[in-house]
Amino acid sequence: MEKILKEKLADIQQRLWDISEKMYHNPELGDEEFASMELLTNLLREHQFQVETNIINRPTAFKAAYDSGKPGPAIAYLAEFDALPEIGHGCGHNLIGTMSTGAGIALSKVLDQTGGKVIVFGTPAEETNGAKVPMSKEGIFNDMDVAMILHPEGESRESGASLANDALEFKYTGKAAHAAASPEEGINALDSVIQLYNGINALREHLPDDVSIHGIITKGGEAANVVPDLAAAEFYIRAQSRQTLDEAKERVMQIAKGAALITGAEIEIIEQEGSYNNMVTNRTLSDIFTKNLKAATGEIVYPPQLLKASMDMGDVSRVVPAIHPSIGIGDASLVLHTKAFADQTVSPAGKQALVNGALALACTGYDILSDTVLLDEIEKEFEKVKK
Repeated sequence: MEKILKEKLADIQQRLWDISEKMYHNPELGDEEFASMELLTNLLREHQFQVETNIINRPTAFKAAYDSGKPGPAIAYLAEFDALPEIGHGCGHNLIGTMSTGAGIALSKVLDQTGGKVIVFGTPAEETNGAKVPMSKEGIFNDMDVAMILHPEGESRESGASLANDALEFKYTGKAAHAAASPEEGINALDSVIQLYNGINALREHLPDDVSIHGIITKGGEAANVVPDLAAAEFYIRAQSRQTLDEAKERVMQIAKGAALITGAEIEIIEQEGSYNNMVTNRTLSDIFTKNLKAATGEIVYPPQLLKASMDMGDVSRVVPAIHPSIGIGDASLVLHTKAFADQTVSPAGKQALVNGALALACTGYDILSDTVLLDEIEKEFEKVKK
């Protein structure tokens, strides 16, 4: 079957390369990926996928489904296509979108034999307020049996874990006054932010090692001779599990409220978009994919590492068995979010990785469609982890 899927990919590989290059030369920021979305969905429509756009009220989010009409699992491939400001596709989303699209099309060509369905989801704005979070909450993935996404990196690596993350904004409102003539008439909102900062710094000593807190003061006053009546700070709190994160967040929020009590200011705590759950890799699914990636590339696939950052794929992994592995694009020294990384995505090595990655994804989908025992094992692991 690998040979057949490889042939199906060969039929569209030039189109996939062309789309990846067009996305590279015309990078679009999150929720503005209209041209990229059109390139991907047009290709999917040409191969008889039924396409819905503007799902979850996000204009560039889409669902493209190919249903064999026969019973069988639903295989989901997730496509990202947003770029970074100034840098462009320094995270390789031009490859992610095309690998998932290519895998979906190739797998659709054998569904008459296996039954089931394949769905390619367009998931905008991974770099900012990732659409996978509301998509997960609104049940978009509930009918899927597995969900896969493949990320380009310097070297290939098995799917691992990421950190859960909550983003909080703290706004303090005080009372303005002349800082020299009548300071007693004022309530210093900036003092609240400083107390917040110092309180969080003191808290760090008493948190688990996997908790990371980092933030900035976004507003601290307008003039040195005026008691600041408005001040604000933003913090990110990360941890390896949602439970640990929730416990740390509660302690931070108590410090924030205490800072307001100290100064007499009013406080508003705003939970920002961009709060992500930690990634929970389905190891059974990961092992199947790793086998297929090794076969497709003939290269080493390194063990997983904890990603000391956060991603919206974590939320997907809470509702469906999921993986988020990496494929090397020809230079192990590459660093994500750089122009050099973006340039490598359209190099010969980057183009070959696109085809190899799509093939590994498609072969993994086929393995699940054709082996009910395998799917049972994936589902049993998923249910066990959920508990």
